[in-house]
Amino acid sequence: MTEKAPGPPSRAVLPKLPADFRAFHQLYRACYVRWAEIHLGSRADAEEAVDRAFEQLAIDWIQVLRQPVPEAYAWKVVKNRTIDVARARGRRPSVVDFATFETRALHQAVDPIGELEESLSIYQAISQLPDRQFDVIVLRYCLGYDTAEIADVMGITVAGVRSTARYARRRLKQVLGLDADERSHDGPHAN
Repeated sequence: MTEKAPGPPSRAVLPKLPADFRAFHQLYRACYVRWAEIHLGSRADAEEAVDRAFEQLAIDWIQVLRQPVPEAYAWKVVKNRTIDVARARGRRPSVVDFATFETRALHQAVDPIGELEESLSIYQAISQLPDRQFDVIVLRYCLGYDTAEIADVMGITVAGVRSTARYARRRLKQVLGLDADERSHDGPHAN
């Protein structure tokens, strides 16, 4: 007889969990699923990854609450479970489809091929950002969360999100060659 992998906590189990865990689950699950779905390319896989993360968090809930920033700890657990599900499916976690970065402008563009090439370049540049910068950019520009929401989800300060986003945008400009264009327009004393 084979063991069935544990599924998400049933509605009957959730009420037995501590109220603060249930509130945490209710507050963050939707965002976690959206983030995991971008990386796994499947809503079902994303829900599985996030449900596994919440199972781990439920088991370790007392220790989670002892962390300096429980949200930051939970974010790491979600990311690790997303990697686990990706590996179980035989693929690497990444933003599976660069279409997330496309806009309606691509479909209405005068030069759709040029727009597509630009989208691919942006996607490649974003995928090479350090983890924290990558997460902030994906949460902000792909999923549409504001600075305060990102701070809550990742367990970092609002100033930390702003700073991380600023460094990520600067790095993206460098990789895409946009910083050289700005300096040439600002004159010889730019900086």
